[in-house]
Amino acid sequence: MTSSRRETEEAHPPAKPVRAALIGAGHLGQHHARLYASSPWAELVAVADVLPERALQIASRHGAEAVEDFRSLFGRIDVASVAVPTVLHAAIASELMEQGVDVLVEKPVAATLEQADALISLARGKKRILMVGHTERFNPAVEALSARARDVRFVEAHRLGSFSERSVDIDVVLDLMIHDLDVILALTGDRVVSVDAIGIGALTPKVDIANARVRFASGCVANLTASRISAQKVRKLRVWETGRYFSLDYSEQMVEHWFLKEGEGDRPAIGRDTLPVEKDEPLKREIEEFLGACRSRSRPRVSGEDGRRALEAALLVLESIGQVAPIRA
Repeated sequence: MTSSRRETEEAHPPAKPVRAALIGAGHLGQHHARLYASSPWAELVAVADVLPERALQIASRHGAEAVEDFRSLFGRIDVASVAVPTVLHAAIASELMEQGVDVLVEKPVAATLEQADALISLARGKKRILMVGHTERFNPAVEALSARARDVRFVEAHRLGSFSERSVDIDVVLDLMIHDLDVILALTGDRVVSVDAIGIGALTPKVDIANARVRFASGCVANLTASRISAQKVRKLRVWETGRYFSLDYSEQMVEHWFLKEGEGDRPAIGRDTLPVEKDEPLKREIEEFLGACRSRSRPRVSGEDGRRALEAALLVLESIGQVAPIRA
């Protein structure tokens, strides 16, 4: 959602908020519930989870109903966030859209490209909004960088975190690296042509640490590292263009800009500034974008197609590691 559209909607909230539900009351889902409940554009109707006590715990915080089966909400909700394990994304999002519900599905959009294609096709056929939760796109620092980047030639990304039992159903590539892949795809507007990657399963049967060198059709190259067994949390992206360089810290929401300028005696010098960033909660902006797209019936910033591109890139990394069969786009 653009800042002008956000300001307009904040000044004129709708007379009738949309009816929202959360499907999957886990670590991330609870924040979706909080943001729906606090939005002037939504009413949190219910929280659904296969563990009734978990649904009740989150729902009771916001005066919403707790249910075990999300199907019991059909006809009573307009929009829903799907924050369940990845293997269930496609099935649950499909049922919701079949019943006329607009869907924000957490990343990755689905477990396979075939499932992603089916979701995109269904959304078109049912005229439903399908948005994918690539939250870093709504990080104010990423928004500031996106407004300035013009001809990206090389990117280096580091996304490291300590071990958690959350999300161990998928590899670190689909859990963490996919965030940076999505941001880079958005910055370059390009397609992947080759991947050389390595990954290791250190604490789980899945890949826990991975490095990938990704080449794009334009010649841009990205070197990405993702780990969920690091001693410290790191969320950084560095972008090089001809004559300038950006260093972005996702966590601090800061972007440093280094550039060539004219120095004394016509000799080149290096200048530095910091891009202006209005700090905010990325997930809050993501929910605002979703609700705005649902009301205006417009394409969200991170569409099903965008989610598919990020998924395809992540699967190509896993293919290079040897974790999946060759991808057929």
